[in-house]
Amino acid sequence: MVSQDLLEILRCPACVREREGLLDLVRETWLVCRDCGRKYPIVEDIPVMLIDEGSKWMNTAVDDLPVPPPPPA
Repeated sequence: MVSQDLLEILRCPACVREREGLLDLVRETWLVCRDCGRKYPIVEDIPVMLIDEGSKWMNTAVDDLPVPPPPPA
């Protein structure tokens, strides 16, 4: 489980310079950017905050995200 303190400070790395980049915790295993829709997986309690990883899931509906997320490629 990712700590609440960490969740409060994490921001989308693709958006944070120009927008807020706020993230919503979804299904306890994904962080979804409110601005751009990138979806960052949480693998073994570690958020994978790589832009390329978040971009891979942009076209996947939140309800279709795999739980648990697959490890990054």
